[in-house]
Amino acid sequence: MPKFKAFTWLYYIAAFLSFAISVALWFFGNDAEHEALFVGLWVPSILSLGSSLERNL
Repeated sequence: MPKFKAFTWLYYIAAFLSFAISVALWFFGNDAEHEALFVGLWVPSILSLGSSLERNL
């Protein structure tokens, strides 16, 4: 099992928080479905950017 670096944990946590905020907006936001979808699109962007930066560091 590979050991994760601190940077890896940082972008994993950022992606998870983005997902959690998206779900919260979807279910608990007043007429905020569009905002929830927008925030939900951040998850793959964060993971892609983090992975790319990790390979280049």
